[in-house]
Amino acid sequence: MNYVEKAVCLRRALHKIPELGWGEFCTTAKIIENLEPLGWKLYVGRQQISEEAVMGRSEEFVQKSIERALSEGVDKALIERMEGYTGCVAEFDTGRPGPVTALRFDIDCVGVEETDRKDHLPNLEGFRSQHEGAMHSCGHDGHTAVGLSVAQWIMDHKDELNGRIKLIFQPAEEGVRGGAAQAASGLLDDVNYLLGAHLAMMCKTGEVCIYPGGVLCTTKLDVRLKGKPAHPTMSPQLGRNALACACTIVSELLGMARHGNGLGCINVGLMQAGECRNVIPVHASIQLEVRGETAEINDFMVDQANRIVKGTALAYDVEYEVEKVGEAGELLNDPELADLVKEVSEKVPSCRKVIDHKKLGCSEDFTMLAARVRAVGGKTEFFVIGADRTAAHHQREFDFDEKGLETAFDIFTGCLRRLNGK
Repeated sequence: MNYVEKAVCLRRALHKIPELGWGEFCTTAKIIENLEPLGWKLYVGRQQISEEAVMGRSEEFVQKSIERALSEGVDKALIERMEGYTGCVAEFDTGRPGPVTALRFDIDCVGVEETDRKDHLPNLEGFRSQHEGAMHSCGHDGHTAVGLSVAQWIMDHKDELNGRIKLIFQPAEEGVRGGAAQAASGLLDDVNYLLGAHLAMMCKTGEVCIYPGGVLCTTKLDVRLKGKPAHPTMSPQLGRNALACACTIVSELLGMARHGNGLGCINVGLMQAGECRNVIPVHASIQLEVRGETAEINDFMVDQANRIVKGTALAYDVEYEVEKVGEAGELLNDPELADLVKEVSEKVPSCRKVIDHKKLGCSEDFTMLAARVRAVGGKTEFFVIGADRTAAHHQREFDFDEKGLETAFDIFTGCLRRLNGK
């Protein structure tokens, strides 16, 4: 079997059905349909998600996603198995003593409309997004495709392997919402080695980066404010202005003090408020994120943000609620596992250059899975597999060089041979 050709075909099929985080029902169905006939033990729905740790998930959005999946032909029985929760963990036990190795692949897309440029490869080759306002503009379609091809390789080579292997197909990476919930399921608590990777990023085709830098801790917060309505001239003293409160909160947030031990940043991406021009505004909402070079800096930023919201709401006498809707931690690669990935990469024909360090400037909730594995004594490694880009990630013109799929497949299978080979 040509596993790379399989990965390309799968990637293109997945590219046509992009789904936002917690709504990946078509994608999860495709994963199940590929893995179950191969003999993988599957954990689906609440088996692989801790509901208490779920962040940034809307029941209304989930129901709409289910309805679309059913309308597009997804088996109702598969939808029922998912119990409203996307993603999947697959496990294969060789029956022979050996380590437990897990590989993580994220499955969701980004909320942008794919370009209609004629020279855009998905347009040229007929695999552009079929879902309005959604597109695989971050390479997760490639990640999932590699994971499914590796799954086929494992079963084809099962007599050459020891121990157990787990494949983590993670939902809701965008907004860093799904990693914590999957980690809290406990399915990674016996893992000795956890590997994850990202295609493209700041690396070109043929490059592999072993220690990506600038991967920031982050916390995503939603703020909801509730004031009291009143006529703005007849009885303004009875009103409590949620809009004015929100404006002050945003100004204070953007001007908050930074930490002296490293980079810390904040962004307010959305503010909505008010009802109409002649009523003192009752409702307001704010969506923001903080990021920090370390967990200490990120926690400092979160604490400040919470105090600003609380203090300002008290000053304006409005009710407030702060909800954490996403979280990612520090990226801490284990030197031993990093060295292994480096050694394997150097022997991969499509890899021309191995880079130790390169700055990315993003956040990744692989870190939440990794923290769980490290907490029980396991080792973790997250690396970048180069693939030339046509545009920056999360842009509507984004596409990546599919040669990166070959590099990714060869590195993951090469690591499995080293870690779980006879």
